[in-house]
Amino acid sequence: MDKRGSNNPRYNKSAARRAVSATDRPARPAAARAARRAGASTPTARTKRTSTARAAKPAQVSSVRLGDLDRVHRQASRREAVRQSRSAAFKAIIAVIVVAVLGVGTYAGLYFSPVFTIEEVTVTGADHLTSEEMAVLAAVPQGTTLLNVDAGAIEDSVVRDSWVADVEVRRLFPSTLEIVVTERAIAAVVDVVADNAKTTQHWAIASDGMWLMEIPDQDSELGQSISPQIYEDAANVLHIKDVPFGLTPEVGTYCTDDNVNNALAILDGLSTDLADQVKTVSATDAASTQLTLDNGIEIAFGTADDIRDKERICLKIMEEHPGKVAYINVRVVDRPTWRAV
Repeated sequence: MDKRGSNNPRYNKSAARRAVSATDRPARPAAARAARRAGASTPTARTKRTSTARAAKPAQVSSVRLGDLDRVHRQASRREAVRQSRSAAFKAIIAVIVVAVLGVGTYAGLYFSPVFTIEEVTVTGADHLTSEEMAVLAAVPQGTTLLNVDAGAIEDSVVRDSWVADVEVRRLFPSTLEIVVTERAIAAVVDVVADNAKTTQHWAIASDGMWLMEIPDQDSELGQSISPQIYEDAANVLHIKDVPFGLTPEVGTYCTDDNVNNALAILDGLSTDLADQVKTVSATDAASTQLTLDNGIEIAFGTADDIRDKERICLKIMEEHPGKVAYINVRVVDRPTWRAV
């Protein structure tokens, strides 16, 4: 055998060094070697010191401002108040629904029952309409109760009459229905020529121009059936006369004649100082409308312009010449004239 072979430590220096190193190093446990080969590492002294330092470090304590705590408490209180409010509102809604259901049921039972049957119908404010006329207009069905009566239908029926300006139906429990009427008043009686100027009809007209009715002879059968108040009022208002032929009034309609409307406008604009003295108005033409006073003085008034100025001039002339004036012309308000008796 060759003594210089690779396995002879004496002649193989690298192998000799490996042999010496292996002899000097302490033997590692088999478990450590296995762990190293598996890639696992054992904790070092530094790692142990770090872990010990972390374990020994005291826990940190956080701090909060008092204002933050108060805000948190307020928010919690607010949420609780909202919750309680919602709960109370829900209970209230349930209570209202229950009461409404009970109320509707009770009302429905009374609505179809004979309770509150109308036993009396009273009418107030109707001076120009008789009880019989009002009964026909109202037409309250027998057996109607205050709960199921159609008040709107009654009002619509009554207000169709030319005398009625407004009406209100009231329920007076337990058994009375009240009809409150606001009537139109007669502003004047218009003498209307009819039958080819052979006859004259007397028509009552309201201040708003509504034709109220033709006034029949008081001694006639029709005159006996209407309210006496109509004749009393007609006797105390002035007459509009001399209206041109062709005027055809109709009950419940508004007058469209310019001459009559001009006369009504003059009467409506006069103060009581002069209006109470007017007996008749000649309405042949609007521009030549003439007033006749109860003392016989005639006033050429003209159109319904500058009414108060014309009235003031007339009153002044009559005051300055008492008992001497027969005629006044104020158709041109800035050039008045008058004539003595």
